[in-house]
This record gives sequence, structure tokens and C-alpha cells, in this order.
Amino acid sequence: MSTLFPQDLYDAAKALLAELQRHSLLVVTAESCTGGLVSGLLTEVPGSSGMVERGFVTYSNAAKSDLLGVPPEMIERHGAVSEEVARAMADGALARSPAHIALSVTGIAGPDGGTAAKPVGLVYLGVAARGAPTRVIECRFGDIGRREIRLSSVREGIALMAGAITPGMPHD
Repeated sequence: MSTLFPQDLYDAAKALLAELQRHSLLVVTAESCTGGLVSGLLTEVPGSSGMVERGFVTYSNAAKSDLLGVPPEMIERHGAVSEEVARAMADGALARSPAHIALSVTGIAGPDGGTAAKPVGLVYLGVAARGAPTRVIECRFGDIGRREIRLSSVREGIALMAGAITPGMPHD
């Protein structure tokens, strides 16, 4: 089957969706640097509407605050690309959805926008799951190109959501 995405990503999404379906779980995404690619990948799989509840594309700082409730002061203090904002994005998406698992992605895909402290290729991903503490990971992909940074972020996000599925997690 031909898809918009590399075959390994499609296969990972298909496996994630099968697990979500098996456990009767819904997911929500809150994406910045990936611009909706995680949601796009998930919805590339036929039947995904039963597991993908919604997706927020919050590319601007205002959208992060307006749609996800990320405090503007937090963005000012830590920057949009930070562990704190990734956590707040995931928590905000979960709070604004009936989904069971939320994924957030915020980073610097380049080619511009990087600094010595926050270089191109720096991405934070957060996963919030009902009944569990929110987890954030930092990825430093390096300046491997905008497309590869975004696809690598999607790959990490799919894996992070898969790891958040636990037996007996709340699903009502």
C-alpha cells in the first residue's frame, strides 16, 4: 500500500492503532513543529477514526495558550521549545479532550530558529495519559534537515504513545 509516509512509520502507526483499539483507548495530539504530521500519519490508516479523537496544531505561541491553556508567562520564561511547555501542551490537550492519551510535540525543525542553547533539531515530546504522570523526553536530532527532523519527531511520538498504553489504564 502506498502512503504519504515512509513504510516504517505507517507500520508503526498501524500497530499503535491496533493496540489502542484492543484497549478501547482514544488519542489526541498537540503539535507544533510537526504541524499535524502525527495526526496525519495516524489518520492515514483506515479505521483510525475509532481511536484518533482530535488533533491540535498549535504552531504559534498564541495557539498554545488559546487552545491548550499553556500560560503565556511559561512560554516567555522557558521558551516554546522547552520541557515545561511540552508538558503543559500534553496536559492541556488531555484536559480538552475525552481522549485517554495525549501527545505533544514542540521543537526547532530549522533551517532557521536555532541558537547555541536551543539548536536546530531540538525537540521535546510529552505524553499524558489518564491516571499516570506526564512524561517528557528531549530529542537532539541535530541539523539533519527540516523533513528528517519532523519525521524523526513523528517516529518518536508514535513510540512514546505506544509506551503509554498500560494494562488496566482508565478508559471510560
